[in-house]
Amino acid sequence: MIFEAARFCACDFISEFTGTDGEQTLAAPLVVVLDSSGRGHVQAGADEFLLTAGSLFLAADGARAAAEPESHLLAAGFSGMAAEELAHALHGALLSDCGACPMAAQLLAALADSPDEAVAYRFLCELAHADEAGERLSPLVVQAVLTIRKEYASLYGVEELSRQLGVSKSHLVRMFSAEIGMPPGKYLTRVRIDAAKELLARGEYSLEIIATLCGFSGANYLCKVFRRETGLSPAAWRGRHGAQEAPRGMSEAEKALFV
Repeated sequence: MIFEAARFCACDFISEFTGTDGEQTLAAPLVVVLDSSGRGHVQAGADEFLLTAGSLFLAADGARAAAEPESHLLAAGFSGMAAEELAHALHGALLSDCGACPMAAQLLAALADSPDEAVAYRFLCELAHADEAGERLSPLVVQAVLTIRKEYASLYGVEELSRQLGVSKSHLVRMFSAEIGMPPGKYLTRVRIDAAKELLARGEYSLEIIATLCGFSGANYLCKVFRRETGLSPAAWRGRHGAQEAPRGMSEAEKALFV
C-alpha cells in the first residue's frame, strides 16, 4: 500500500447521546460536538460552553459533554495529520454554529452511517469555515436533516417527516428550502440516490434489494429517479464507478431494468 488514508484523516469514534446518558468523555486529537436539539454543556480544559440547537463545538485533545433532558448531541473524534493540523489551529476550543459550515450536519450524519476516511476528510474541510460568522440554522432544519440522514430508507415522504417534527408540511418546506437551498423532498431523494450509488458500486445486490434498502418503491422507480438525478442508468453509473458485472442472483427481468 503506497498511501494509508487513515494516517491522514480517520474518524476514531462517533456517538449520539441524550440527557439520560449522563456526561460523556470524548478523547481524540480533535473532538466535534453537534447539538441537534435542546441544550448541552461541554467542558474543554478549564473552559465551559453552553450548546443550543444548531451549535457546533470543536476542541483539541478531548472534552467532556452532557445533554440536558429532552436534548440530543452528536459527537465525533478524529485523528491523523489533517485532524491534528485543524486542532493546532484552534488554539483550544471553538463554539460555532452550522451556519458557518452548512454541510457540517449532513456530513456528520453521513459519518454516523459510514465512518470512512473520505467522508471524514470532507467533514474536516467543511470545518475550515467554523470560525467565520454565519447565519445559524434553525433547530427545526438541523433536526430535519439528521432525521432524513438516519431514516431515509423508511420515511414515506415529507408528510411523515413533518409529523415526526411536529410541524405542518408547508412550514417545514418553507424553512428547509430557505436555509438549505432545496425543499426537503429533493434533499431526501438526493440522500437516497447517494445511498444507492454506494450499494451499486459494491456490486453485491440486485436492483430490487437496493431499492428496498434506499427507500424506493421498486426497481422500476429507482431506475427512473436515478436517471433523472444523475443523467445515467444504474448500469452506466456502475460501469464508471463500480463493478462491471450484474450483481449475483439478479433475474433476467431485473437485468433488463439494469440498462
